[in-house]
Amino acid sequence: MSFPLLTATAALPAVGAVATAAVPAARRTAAKWLALVVSLATLALAITVLVRFDPDGARYQLTESRAWIADFGVRYELGVDGIAVALIALTALLIPFIILAGWHDADPLETGSRRWRPTQGFFALILAVEAMVLISFEATDVFVFYIFFEAMLIPMYFLIGGFGDHAHAQGEEAASTQRSYAAVKFLLYNLVGGLIMLAAVIGLYVVAGNFSLQEIAQARANGSLHMATSTERWLFLGFFFAFAVKAPLWPLHTWLPNAMQESTAPVAVLITAVVDKVGTFAMLRFCLQLFPEASKWATPVILVLALISIVYGALLAVGQRDIKRLVAYASISHFGFIIMGIFAMTSQGQSGATLYMVNHGISTAALMLVAGFLISRRGSRLIADYGGVQKVAPVLAGTFLIGGLATLSLPGLAPFVSEFLVLVGTFTRYPAIGIIATFGIVLAALYVLVLYQRTMTGPVKPEVSAMPDLRVRELVVVAPLIVLLIFLGVYPKPVTDIVNPSVKQTMSDVHKSDPKPSVEAAK
Repeated sequence: MSFPLLTATAALPAVGAVATAAVPAARRTAAKWLALVVSLATLALAITVLVRFDPDGARYQLTESRAWIADFGVRYELGVDGIAVALIALTALLIPFIILAGWHDADPLETGSRRWRPTQGFFALILAVEAMVLISFEATDVFVFYIFFEAMLIPMYFLIGGFGDHAHAQGEEAASTQRSYAAVKFLLYNLVGGLIMLAAVIGLYVVAGNFSLQEIAQARANGSLHMATSTERWLFLGFFFAFAVKAPLWPLHTWLPNAMQESTAPVAVLITAVVDKVGTFAMLRFCLQLFPEASKWATPVILVLALISIVYGALLAVGQRDIKRLVAYASISHFGFIIMGIFAMTSQGQSGATLYMVNHGISTAALMLVAGFLISRRGSRLIADYGGVQKVAPVLAGTFLIGGLATLSLPGLAPFVSEFLVLVGTFTRYPAIGIIATFGIVLAALYVLVLYQRTMTGPVKPEVSAMPDLRVRELVVVAPLIVLLIFLGVYPKPVTDIVNPSVKQTMSDVHKSDPKPSVEAAK
């Protein structure tokens, strides 16, 4: 039997989480290094998955299948297509940077006689989330996917509620209350979505008799599995609701600004750049493959919701006074683009959406982590508390600018290519939706440039006059992300070559082809 590479890739951070949590309290530095080494080893395994994957080969590769709960048709089945491989690589790449960026975020603090924030727990929880996200990308059994889709909520709840941001103007007691509120809101929203999905998972088993994605999709394709139209639509809605909460799609998005505001910057990156991608990925893997006709039936409504997310998120980002909430609303707008690309039902739109997932992860990580370094120096998340930072910390200001320009999809930086593909793919089938969505680009330029102007330019405020520039550890975190943004901005081919064959197969699942140009080329 061949080496179970996919299992190893997900199991390594899980084992590392247990080992990190078991490090004695007095050896917290050792716990940090252990977590970092485990994350780098996981990255090495993810790179191996990337190298061994053949874009021109079978749809699902490196597959593993073992009996698990045979009486209920549950098998431990893993496999990756090009979309999953790209997101596995993104996840494994970002976790070491998240750990490095949060190197001191969970150091013990003294509040009176109370010692709190165990360092080992913080890094163990990050590794636990990584393990669950990776196996969610790998699972081709619907029940296995559901277990880890829900299980990742537990470590995320403790990361938000127990290790939140301490740059709070109203004192520690108020901060603790708001952290608890944000964590509970995150948990409740996602639990409700998960419970609705569980009902749909059970319904799918009743109809299909098993949980295997590949078997169900094949049975639907060859006509051996018939699903009534109403049944398919109800099951689709059950799956899509859970994924829309995770994504997050308007109007199910309201947990995200609270969660990102109250989290440390590395945990905020973990939420929006890693965990939320499971929602949009699952729309491609499960909604479109299992319920193709229902996906087409729901497309007009979903596109309208995505369009609202784009404009609504950008408008609210413009009016924010809190740096983290601004990035959160910007992410809601960006996820609107991703979902719009998925349901445009064109190869350009879906390729752009997949590429957008990768590029958004990198650009948001760059912007939010630099913002976290800025906030830790000043002790405030409020935009009004800054001014003139570029004069005292030019490297910090420069990296903040590049992260911001990537967020507004400046040509030459990675998100531009993906956003362009999404808009082109949407316009060819839904021109009105594509035209209105372009206003999101204009608004993005407004909120990013205004943020930079208010924090980095103008007179130097006394509170930032002694602000140090980026340190070596912080440069190690930010510099590779900046390099990737530039590289993928001018040469996205390595990613598109991996994802395009999977996108074509997904288009085939929903029996869609790209629309022909309405005007023939001049002869």
